[in-house]
Amino acid sequence: MSAEIPPDVPPETPPHAPPEPSPGKPPRPPAEAALLDDLAMGTDLKSKVTEAWRDFARALAERAPEMLAGTQLELTLDPTASGTGDAIYAVTLQSGPDDALGALAVGNASLPPGYRLDRGQVADLVELGWSPPGVVPGSGDDFGLTGTAEEATRIAVIITRTLRDIYGAPHPAFVTYAARGTDDEALTVGPLGTARPVLLGEGPDAGAVTEQDAENRVLTGAAAAARDLTLPLPEQVAAVVAGLLKTQPELLQVDGDGDIGIRSGSAMVFVRVRDNPPLVDVFSPVLTEVRPTEQLYVRLSELTNRMPIGRLYCTDDTVWASVPVFGRDFQATHLMLAVQVMTGLADELDDRLAGEFGGKRFFGDEKSAIGGGEHTGMYL
Repeated sequence: MSAEIPPDVPPETPPHAPPEPSPGKPPRPPAEAALLDDLAMGTDLKSKVTEAWRDFARALAERAPEMLAGTQLELTLDPTASGTGDAIYAVTLQSGPDDALGALAVGNASLPPGYRLDRGQVADLVELGWSPPGVVPGSGDDFGLTGTAEEATRIAVIITRTLRDIYGAPHPAFVTYAARGTDDEALTVGPLGTARPVLLGEGPDAGAVTEQDAENRVLTGAAAAARDLTLPLPEQVAAVVAGLLKTQPELLQVDGDGDIGIRSGSAMVFVRVRDNPPLVDVFSPVLTEVRPTEQLYVRLSELTNRMPIGRLYCTDDTVWASVPVFGRDFQATHLMLAVQVMTGLADELDDRLAGEFGGKRFFGDEKSAIGGGEHTGMYL
């Protein structure tokens, strides 16, 4: 469901510009394209993050009108992953009778000192379309937003930009979500891009399952799936990665290219399945905006020679790390080793190489949108 951009939703701040349409892909309907292009930030490596936010906004716009009256969908920036400590940045989407939709965004009264919004950020929230705390009935100390199911796309874009631009979420993978009904029972909501659902009990009275029960259930299922060699290679790979991450294959963070994303400190690791020849590539953009020099190439060669598996290389202004795994006669243990090596390697090397050659890490090099601290999103 789409709607035209209202005048109170500003375009992306220059110099950012929407990316050119991908060749060979049909254009989106004008209204939807305009709203989703408002989330665009750039091209090249940035496009993966851009498209992840677009996928999140599209999914949220689709899910919102489907929610039963009285449902609350809580979208929270994961403080353990984003480094925001005790500060909880959250937006709650609410459905009401007669296709009414509303939303609440956390305000300064709920944030600890050092993590509160400054005047510019408060102004940005209002410019996006939020009403100041207390203006919308029932909003209390939170910013409020009201609309209808017909405005789901507009509301989804406002929420997405709030999480990304105001609260500083570097990627939808840093956003968790959970839905609850009028009696506080856990409800199931379809996928929201690469955002991560909170694992809750399956029945309305079950409550949250214990971490150990969830881990045992996931690992058992993933191990069984990985041993089933009749499954297509992508399903075997998903089962292995899910087992390592202690989640379920259907809950993995998969972007528009089909790559599984794994956060590892300040680095991002991707797992891609290739068809011809059958290959699983575990790779990471370790460093970007780095100036290629002879010293850099020599250093990458030295580090590659010391690596037990994989290689480091530089293309344009980006340093990549890659560990391939053969897809023919696929061995789950080989992929497990590759993922474990890459997640540790990427998070260590980005710091080391940035100290030697400059450049930026995937997460952690820009000033935070909150409180003037370190920002966790390189591409924002």
